[in-house]
Amino acid sequence: MDYFVHETAVIDANCSIGKNTKIWHFSHIMSHSIIGENCNIGQNVVISPEVILGNNVKVQNNVSIYTGVVCEDDVFLGPSMVFTNVINPRSAINRKNEYQKTLVKKGATIGANATIVCGNNIGEFAFIGAGAVVTKEVLPYALVVGNPSKQIGWVSEFGQTLTFNDEGFATCKESGEKYQLLKNTVTKVL
Repeated sequence: MDYFVHETAVIDANCSIGKNTKIWHFSHIMSHSIIGENCNIGQNVVISPEVILGNNVKVQNNVSIYTGVVCEDDVFLGPSMVFTNVINPRSAINRKNEYQKTLVKKGATIGANATIVCGNNIGEFAFIGAGAVVTKEVLPYALVVGNPSKQIGWVSEFGQTLTFNDEGFATCKESGEKYQLLKNTVTKVL
């Protein structure tokens, strides 16, 4: 085994877990889930069947990741955030055939206690503020907060707020990287 599993964690059969990944106390990794390399799965995390986590994904304590969720590389899932996978759940009605997909793109951050309503994808390097309830698609590099969430700005790949000048350019104050805003789309200038 080239990954770490705490003795209290439960790992079902037929999982794929990448090298140097760490799975901590009381977490449950269910069958047919895929976890990449160098991931950190915090305490009391549930990863349901067929969930896919890329490399270097950080999952903080008390997170539930349900069937239908795919997280690309370098995603951060804050403490107690949750994904849903059915729009109209009812205890007495089986809706497993209605699971909706949610894709969290590379480098995105989802803050503590946020809820991602299924079927709403999160763009590359987007930043979902703590406690937000995401009910629609989130653009790459977007900063969204609130319930329901709304976009209030843009962030760099380092998570710093971007302030665009009149020509549509901004510089990340942490990295010095440059970004362009054109037709409500942010791209990094190479």
